[in-house]
Amino acid sequence: MRHHESLPPTPRRPLRLAAPAALLCLGLGLAGCGDGGGTAQAQAGPSGGPAATPAAPVPPSAAPTKAAPSPSKAPAKSPAKSPSRPPAAPDGPLSGKTVVIDPGHNPRNHLHTAAINRQVDIGTGRKECDTTGTSTNGGYAEAEFTLDVAHRLRDLLRAQGATVLLTYDRDREFGPCVDERARIGNEAHADAVVSVHADGSAVGNRGFHVILPASVRGGDADTSEIVAPSRDLGTRIAGLFVRSTGSSPSNYVGGKTGLDVRKDLGGLNLSTVPKVFIECGNMRDPKDAALLTSPGWRQKAAQGIADGISSYLKG
Repeated sequence: MRHHESLPPTPRRPLRLAAPAALLCLGLGLAGCGDGGGTAQAQAGPSGGPAATPAAPVPPSAAPTKAAPSPSKAPAKSPAKSPSRPPAAPDGPLSGKTVVIDPGHNPRNHLHTAAINRQVDIGTGRKECDTTGTSTNGGYAEAEFTLDVAHRLRDLLRAQGATVLLTYDRDREFGPCVDERARIGNEAHADAVVSVHADGSAVGNRGFHVILPASVRGGDADTSEIVAPSRDLGTRIAGLFVRSTGSSPSNYVGGKTGLDVRKDLGGLNLSTVPKVFIECGNMRDPKDAALLTSPGWRQKAAQGIADGISSYLKG
């Protein structure tokens, strides 16, 4: 199985930023530690948007025959498409703030292998346009998980008054490429960008981790202005993800701090606005997979990420 962009290519020395207990304490402190209250329960279920009006039936004799889609044989460029401006959000504590949510991968990437294998410049080198992502042993795809959490997260943030854009929402056949994902956040002048993922590691490797951008300068990449604010954003998300989900920081990446720094991800390297990735758990571990496939847990995951973003944007 192809490893996706967010999976570390080689083991790295653990980044020791904070002990798990300290990370949890940070999350509790940011959310009002000791106030006796829990995270407010959000409305269950993602918002799918208005249903399309059914088309008039076509007589059987006039119905065109459609061949099943097959993988691309020649590289095709993913259509450059910026997300449409969403409807005005209600007034709230995040009014005037713009958040971009980047659901990792695309459920149809596997049908366009030549296109997603096209190399793009990520500043520190060249990498695939996108990858297929991973899945649970039961076949629940990472790309479906990321869209579901992204929809839940979008609804929570919009309820607080934020303007929220998704890098894609089933509106394209494949991708977007990692460089375009970064460009969407940049062009929106986003106050925060979060790329949602789930990992594909070995059985027994459990927990979440938040990936922070390293200091990178090369080609079109220059993260010097976003390293510090991205660390603040990521640390807040990690602490409040613990509080909302009860999940522990990764036991295999980041020295159990829940944080990791990487310079091989184009989505981070090419960003000019604060951005982090979150790997919500390991889809290949049965215990983590049971969480990731639960709608109730996905709502808690979205709540934890939303709480972290909100804490960061409020200062």
